[in-house]
Amino acid sequence: MSNNTVIHQSWVAFGPAGAIGSVHRIDGGFTFRLLGDEQPRAIYPSLEVAKSALYSALVPGSEWPEFREH
Repeated sequence: MSNNTVIHQSWVAFGPAGAIGSVHRIDGGFTFRLLGDEQPRAIYPSLEVAKSALYSALVPGSEWPEFREH
């Protein structure tokens, strides 16, 4: 993803302790970042796949986050 990527929509992911990351709709699909990530992760074909990828990147045993459009 380049520095000129346009974000069309964003969803913030919340866990029990607060915000843990975000999912973004960009040209060509969806990507996500966990808090602390310097760069977005890969590009995924759908919102649900990006949400699942974010969840998979969490510590094993984590609860499914609540996603709120921002």
